[in-house]
Amino acid sequence: MAVEFESVDGGNGISLAVRIYRPAEEARIADLALVLVHQFTVLGGCQGLLKGMATELNNRGYLVVTFDMRGAGRSSGRATLTGSSEVQDVVRVCEWAVEKIPASRIVLVGSSAGAPIAGSAVDQVKEVVGYVGLGYPFGFWASVLFGRHNKAILQSAKPKLFVMGTRDGFTSVKQLESKLKSAVGRAETRLVPGVGHFQMEAPDYDPMMANFVTEFCKSL
Repeated sequence: MAVEFESVDGGNGISLAVRIYRPAEEARIADLALVLVHQFTVLGGCQGLLKGMATELNNRGYLVVTFDMRGAGRSSGRATLTGSSEVQDVVRVCEWAVEKIPASRIVLVGSSAGAPIAGSAVDQVKEVVGYVGLGYPFGFWASVLFGRHNKAILQSAKPKLFVMGTRDGFTSVKQLESKLKSAVGRAETRLVPGVGHFQMEAPDYDPMMANFVTEFCKSL
């Protein structure tokens, strides 16, 4: 595995720190890149939290891109409470990946607050062919901050997968199922029994999350 470090222009003077996890050329799954979107910057989210999952996916033959959204890690700029400006960060990194890697197909994978942010970017990049939301915060209180993103992913016709622990403190299984009733096109769920929101983000669950993502990518 080779890890490369890049800086992507996020516009308006913002520089986004990017890492590219490249598999061995003979093992790479051709033309597909996975772009991972990290957790809530305001609570310490950064691309480093996705290193374990990126490594797991890379070991399965995927080229993986992680990055720090504005105000996180080594990226410049200031984070927003609602993730509204961060959607543009996702779009910029995806466009850069298409041009520079190059990748003709992208699957967006968002974790926690990164899931709604990634969801808002899905239909803004034509090369995005699928979406995975890990611990998407659909619940009432979480929706005060991130509810504005829900419509974009639920109304997207692109295939989508939602993975959630049954003890997620932000979203109940009933709330998840209710939201997905309005989803357009293919929308699947995978539930992890007895697991909470932050527990599912722990390194012990990286292999399981990578398996869910791999299974989804192979179905596209």
